[in-house]
Amino acid sequence: MTVLVRSASLTKFSAIARGAGLDPVRMVSQAGLDQSCLYTPDLRIPESRLAEVLETSARFTACHSLGLMVGESWRLSDFGPVSLLLQHQPTLRHALAEIERYRHWLSDSVGILLTEYPDVAVLHVSLQTGRQQPGRQAIELTVAAVFSLIRAIVGGQWTPHSVHFSHAAPVDLQIHRRLFGQHVEFGSDFDGLVFASRDLDRINPLADANLAGYAREFLDLQARPSAASIASDVRRTLHQLLPRGRGAVEQVAQSLGVSTRSLQRQLEQDGKTFSALVNEVRCELAVRYLQDPQKPVSQVATQLGFSELSAFSRWFASQFGKSPTRWRQDGA
Repeated sequence: MTVLVRSASLTKFSAIARGAGLDPVRMVSQAGLDQSCLYTPDLRIPESRLAEVLETSARFTACHSLGLMVGESWRLSDFGPVSLLLQHQPTLRHALAEIERYRHWLSDSVGILLTEYPDVAVLHVSLQTGRQQPGRQAIELTVAAVFSLIRAIVGGQWTPHSVHFSHAAPVDLQIHRRLFGQHVEFGSDFDGLVFASRDLDRINPLADANLAGYAREFLDLQARPSAASIASDVRRTLHQLLPRGRGAVEQVAQSLGVSTRSLQRQLEQDGKTFSALVNEVRCELAVRYLQDPQKPVSQVATQLGFSELSAFSRWFASQFGKSPTRWRQDGA
């Protein structure tokens, strides 16, 4: 399955690439993309090609925060047809709910999961890419774009308690701190933002219920830009929930807004089973996590929903033909 995203990130990339001494037309052409994606934000392009443009450009320029700079430049209008709806939501909580509802207008790749605690909220950002590693540039672009969206809704001076990335820190943190402030953590268990829970319900003084209703009606009348299958939706949701210890079929069904029986029936009609999809996502995440030498195998087991390391090791050997420790040693 080809994971598609809007080309809006490349329209932002163009100016940043030129500022770094790169020819953006050449960079997208080398990745097999037409140059029209540099000035047409609503094209649907393979996520892997976007990641290739960003990673290659970062290597050429030795600017390891290039994706972050692209995300920093995002504005509310860059969210395309959904922008008007988001602009007129009464609170951030409402806006995040609408992003999930109209995710098909934005990306087949990006997933967000909000977890609330008494005083803080954690916004987990995940990417379903079909590749072993999403890559630093794609992750940092996405987190920065979400950060820019929140600022557009709650105010330009808003700052989170902390920003988290699962990858290692770059040598130079100047751009990260300019954008996010001093509290940026790397090598974390997740990618995303931690902020005050009260920010979710801060009133948006510019919200207009009539305009929000108009925007919603307009979106609902349009043909969906992609026809994602229920299996794709389950995989995306599992990528979000499984590392949080919430990968049961009932929890996935609830997240998707359907009953457990309805979810299983739709999967059956699609020729899939929930257990097979869980296994697929576990394999993808196992490879991703084990490629990080700083992450203990026991932690990987826990993040994949195994209560005992021995059970994880047996499962992994059945899937990959060797133990997770041996797999990591062999550099597979």
